[in-house]
Amino acid sequence: MKYILTTALLLLMSRWAAAAIATPADSLVILFGNKTRLVIHSDDKNGIRQLSNYDINKLISEMGLMMDSTDSREKYLVIDEKSTQRYLRDTVIVITRKDGKVTVTVKDRDKQSKVERKDESKDGTDADREYRRNQERRRRANWNLNIEGVGIGLNGLIQKTSSPAYSSEAYELRPIGSRYVSLGVGQMPTVVRGKTASLRLYYALEVSWNNFMFEQDNIAVKTPTGVAFVDAGRDLKKSKLTVTTINIPFVPRVTFYSSSGRKLFHLGAGVYGGYRIDSYTKIKELNNNKERNHSNFYLNNFRYGLIAHLGIAKTNFFVKYDLNPLFRPGYGPDVRAISFGIGL
Repeated sequence: MKYILTTALLLLMSRWAAAAIATPADSLVILFGNKTRLVIHSDDKNGIRQLSNYDINKLISEMGLMMDSTDSREKYLVIDEKSTQRYLRDTVIVITRKDGKVTVTVKDRDKQSKVERKDESKDGTDADREYRRNQERRRRANWNLNIEGVGIGLNGLIQKTSSPAYSSEAYELRPIGSRYVSLGVGQMPTVVRGKTASLRLYYALEVSWNNFMFEQDNIAVKTPTGVAFVDAGRDLKKSKLTVTTINIPFVPRVTFYSSSGRKLFHLGAGVYGGYRIDSYTKIKELNNNKERNHSNFYLNNFRYGLIAHLGIAKTNFFVKYDLNPLFRPGYGPDVRAISFGIGL
């Protein structure tokens, strides 16, 4: 009898739907050739479906022990809240995902099997894209050398008001020789991300060198009344004033993407503040002898201004403009520094 019941319950798990068509929805009846009848009653179909959650072998084993007893009365096996866990299947399915690989592990009391699948789709589903975005956010959560913190470009001076004491020709710059260089570390976390655009915030700690190379053979000299641009009285290969500043920029960026998720371009506009940590003049004679002179040259110690970013594909451009004058008022020409170039 135990074997008949075992066979019947196992068949029941694969054929309950067909049996439901021929019998009422709240019961299943299976007839065997030896007139043995197996009847399962339930209030609804969900109750019958829940049988798949139980360990049938354990149930049959318990019923067999009860039938082997000397008591000939009807036997009942009651599964209540206390005994439910005892008869549930000991099967656990674990799904993990790492680096684009999906691992499905099925564990039970007797054995464990594992199936791995590598996700090789180009774009993937929405869940795949969200997973990659989360990975990118975590990568940018730490400080790192950032490509936008490294840049080269050129400097210029914009005169705001003219002064008889300072002729614009005295500090006229060589366009190519007046170079701008910056190095920095920073991060750019994503604030908001949509399907075709995202908002990021770039902030960093940068060190910049503004080189102002004079067109004429003039030398910047500190005098008691202010900075003076004095004629060297001889031919020079070059003469320049260099200002080294440590800066902190804050630039919100909007990045636009194609329908496939590829970056198209980005736009950014923000502010920066800085502090002068060094300044010096450097002259190079025709015989290549060099001379440096470190001084503050009445330069403003604090600098602040506006900054703009434009990125097309993998090429990044920047423009920086000082809102405060380069020199202290009354001690030098009323000029603002402007820098522009390419981020490496």
